[in-house]
Amino acid sequence: MQSQPHILVVDDDREIRTLLGRYLDGQGFRVSAAADRRECEHRLATGQFDLIVLDVMLPDGSGLDICRSLRDRKPHTPVI
Repeated sequence: MQSQPHILVVDDDREIRTLLGRYLDGQGFRVSAAADRRECEHRLATGQFDLIVLDVMLPDGSGLDICRSLRDRKPHTPVI
């Protein structure tokens, strides 16, 4: 049995996180969410993700900075 692909949704807008999470869950994906850079970093340190959906503007940092950091740490994980 193959496990569900795991997606991390990072967005400070709760409605967007909820809407996207519900949609992806309904499509058969396992979804985790983070509201800011700190929470995103925690999730990345404690989990494995097949895809990251990343907001560009977060309250405590830039999504672009997170993306650059991810290229060094997890170069094969796609980021949208």
